[in-house]
Amino acid sequence: MKTLREYIMDADAEHSAVGHFNFSNLEALHAIFNAAQSLSLPVIAAVSEGEEDFVGTEEAVALVRALRETHNYPIYLDADHHYSFERAKRAIDAGFDAVIIDGAALPFDENVAMTKQCVDYAREVAQKTGRDILVEGELGFIGTGSSIKENIPEGVVLTTDPAQAADFVRKTGVDMLAPAVGSVHGLIRSGKPHVNAELVRQIRQAVGVPLVLHGGSGLTDDDFRGGITAGISVVHINTELRLADRTAVEKSLKEHPEEIAPYKFLASSVEEMTKLVENRLRLFAGR
Repeated sequence: MKTLREYIMDADAEHSAVGHFNFSNLEALHAIFNAAQSLSLPVIAAVSEGEEDFVGTEEAVALVRALRETHNYPIYLDADHHYSFERAKRAIDAGFDAVIIDGAALPFDENVAMTKQCVDYAREVAQKTGRDILVEGELGFIGTGSSIKENIPEGVVLTTDPAQAADFVRKTGVDMLAPAVGSVHGLIRSGKPHVNAELVRQIRQAVGVPLVLHGGSGLTDDDFRGGITAGISVVHINTELRLADRTAVEKSLKEHPEEIAPYKFLASSVEEMTKLVENRLRLFAGR
């Protein structure tokens, strides 16, 4: 089986993207795995700090590893948006395949310092254990929280300077970069900004490493296609998955108010989330 790094490099070369989906319960994880398996595509399952606290650090590793080893299938685990070296270190030590050290809200020099600390530690662990651990940095604050928002939050940056991005990658040694290229985290009721494909192209050429698109929920198919063609190799989806989960559960409970068996009233949630992940994976793969 290829490593996650190899799958991402393949996507980078082929102008496609690997799908990255968050989970905080078994229903979402099964949906992510089932959808990817049905399409024979690699997939990244992820937990943010809050999701990791809910699922459990070691438990998240065990769940994803069990799926990968039992089914001999390329599903990988990412520590999504970890905001301190200590939290990223904990994920690395537990066995995560990748970590995102998010210093986007920090001054540039502080972001560089924290990110490099994480990269150096990941390299040290990889050398000792033989594991291939990817570290992703973030440059350009695009908000926080996979939620539904009325408007674009204050302080959000829609563009990352290509020259500064190149400097950031050179100083930190990150394997991947998540720049600000027009998207923001969450669903925006007043309207989601569009991805600036030309900016993606400029940043990709400047940095020389694969790019990651955060804030994918709510973007148009054309946004995804343009961004992926220009140099995006991984796409994050979370808010859409959470919304599909909640909507399906609410509908199921309304239709079956006397049902108390979770595996029965949650079945429709898995089904709806699986459909969503399948649609996104097809799009990202150019199918």
